[in-house]
Amino acid sequence: MRDVHYAVAGRPIFSGLDIKVRRGHITAIMGPSGAGKTTLLRLITGQIRADRGQVLVFGRDLALLGSREMYALRRRMGMLFQNGALLTDMDVFENVAFPVREHTDLPEALIRKLVLIKLQSVGLRGAAELMPAELSGGMARRVALARAIVMDPEVLIYDEPFVGLDPISLGVILRLIKHMNEALGITSIVVSHDVRELASIAHDSYLLSGGRIAATGTPDQLAASDSLAVRQFMTGGAEGPVEFHYPAPDYATQLLAADEQ
Repeated sequence: MRDVHYAVAGRPIFSGLDIKVRRGHITAIMGPSGAGKTTLLRLITGQIRADRGQVLVFGRDLALLGSREMYALRRRMGMLFQNGALLTDMDVFENVAFPVREHTDLPEALIRKLVLIKLQSVGLRGAAELMPAELSGGMARRVALARAIVMDPEVLIYDEPFVGLDPISLGVILRLIKHMNEALGITSIVVSHDVRELASIAHDSYLLSGGRIAATGTPDQLAASDSLAVRQFMTGGAEGPVEFHYPAPDYATQLLAADEQ
């Protein structure tokens, strides 16, 4: 991403964003709620386009791609959605098989082997016939991961993969992210606000704040930063330049105006 600018209804989300993800590495994108982490993923996957600047994926400028080229590029990516996004009327096997059926003409026997291999890699081959409603939160996240890797993507994107997980499930997901990156040789982008978890697996980290990159480096380098915004986020401080309240008119004035109406 080179000097990327993006706004929604006139409100700037990014104002000169620069990010470089290294091939074969785990890159963490961190930031407080509302910093634009999910918007960043939508830009990377071509769901929205930057108002200014360049977003290049596999060396291709997304702004220059047509629909057919964009769909072809997306097939080289895997996505683990924040809530898993499993299809509730399909069992685990069919959820994982779904991308293969949609994008290939592979015979059924080969699809079955492929799906079982991916389920085995996340420890859920025995759950192939369960429905999503029968899964725990951690199991659902692992099924979603199996679906994300079933097409053997070159880039694997994780959107808030640790949300709502108990410590054991969180540890399993962390181990899987690291293992997938090393075993498959893929490039991983992990978007999250969980500092401690990301520090244990990330090679590079970026911290979003105020529409720009507030800091970049290894997790240890971010922890040692002199920036007040970086230190506030890394330590979870309630006071600092990152404000809790969304910009609003003066509180007392607005309450008095409400009484007069």
